[in-house]
Amino acid sequence: MLENSHKPVILCVDDSASQLWLRAQVLEQNGYSVLQATTAVRALQMLTESPVSLVISDHMLTETTGTQLAGEIKGIKPHVPVVIYSGAPIPTMQNVDCFIQKDEPVERFLAIINDLVKRFHQSHAAAGNYTTVAMSGR
Repeated sequence: MLENSHKPVILCVDDSASQLWLRAQVLEQNGYSVLQATTAVRALQMLTESPVSLVISDHMLTETTGTQLAGEIKGIKPHVPVVIYSGAPIPTMQNVDCFIQKDEPVERFLAIINDLVKRFHQSHAAAGNYTTVAMSGR
């Protein structure tokens, strides 16, 4: 649980609105603010407009792939971790910080996400580039 009203922001990208909704529910119930995008174009727009701590993307998107999107994300915000969340292995991990299988248990999924967000905030606080978000239990 967060000690103040500032919640880490996670950008979720999936061309399936129902998958996005389910993922957002799990993340919001665990203390995150979630932005949802059904296209890569919308995801990149949200990324530039919001203080995103992490991006979770499906790999097989309608107009691109998650790994291609990861490259575009790294070109805009190179330190934001990108997670590919997919049911099938991906061909490359270039520009991808983590891969999570869609059948991963929720507890493990959340542990991985929590760790990546915590590392992101710690590295930015140490570099003086980011206002820290106080998190307990993460």
